[in-house]
Amino acid sequence: MKILVAVKRVVDYNVKVRPKSDGSGVDLANVKMAINPFCEIAVEEAIRLKEKGIATEIVAVSVGDKSSQEQIRTALALGADRGILVETSEELQPLAIAKLLKAVVDKEQPQIVILGKQSIDGDNNQTGQMLAALTGYAQGTFASQITVEGDSASVIREVDGGLQTLTLKLPLILTTDLRLNEPRYASLPNIMKAKKKQLDTFTPAELGVDAAPRVKTIKVEPPAERKAGIKVATVADLVEKLKNEAKVI
Repeated sequence: MKILVAVKRVVDYNVKVRPKSDGSGVDLANVKMAINPFCEIAVEEAIRLKEKGIATEIVAVSVGDKSSQEQIRTALALGADRGILVETSEELQPLAIAKLLKAVVDKEQPQIVILGKQSIDGDNNQTGQMLAALTGYAQGTFASQITVEGDSASVIREVDGGLQTLTLKLPLILTTDLRLNEPRYASLPNIMKAKKKQLDTFTPAELGVDAAPRVKTIKVEPPAERKAGIKVATVADLVEKLKNEAKVI
C-alpha cells in the first residue's frame, strides 16, 4: 500500500508573525520556517501505518517554492521514502493546491492520502475536502484515530457533539486532528540519510494545472490592540456598560 502525505512550509509556530511595512503580506525575512504542525501529525500517522506493516511506501509531497524542499527533507528524515515538490512561486490558495495534489494523486495512485486538517498560516481547513471532491475518494476529516484493515478503514473523528466513527472504503483522503498522535523527532543519522533520498520536482504546467490565484490579497495588518478591561461594582453597572458602551445588548 502506498501512502501520499502532504506537508506545507509555514512560519514556525513559536515565531510572532509580523506584516511587512507596506502591508503587502507577511514578513518572512530571516524568519524560522517549519512543517505545519498538523502536517507533522499526518507524517507521523503515515510512518506508524508503515511500522504496522500496512503501508509499504510513503511519498511526501509539498507545493511551493524551492525552499519547500527543506520541509520535504524533514519528512524524509522522519521516515518517508521519497519526496515530490510541485515548485511554484504563485500565491497558492486551497483550490489550486487541491488541484495540484489531485494531479500528483493521479500520477502516484496512492491508496491513502493524509493531510493536516488545516495550516496555521491560512487556517482555511479546505484543501483536504476539496481534494476528496476532485478525486472522488472517500474522506475522513478531523481524524483522531485511524484503523486500517484490508480495503477499508475505521476513522474516529471529532465533531461538535462528541466522536463519530466512520467505516470508509479505500482509496481514502484523511485529514488529521491534533489528538491523533504525537510526532517524533528526526534523529541525526536519519537527517543525513534523508539527503540521499529521491526528491522529484514538477511544475504546475508539467502537471497540467493552472495554479493562478483567484483571490487577491489587498492588505495585511495586525489585529487592533485590545483595550484594558475594567471592574464594575454591580450587575446593574455591567448591564449599563454592555448596553450603552459596548452596545452588545
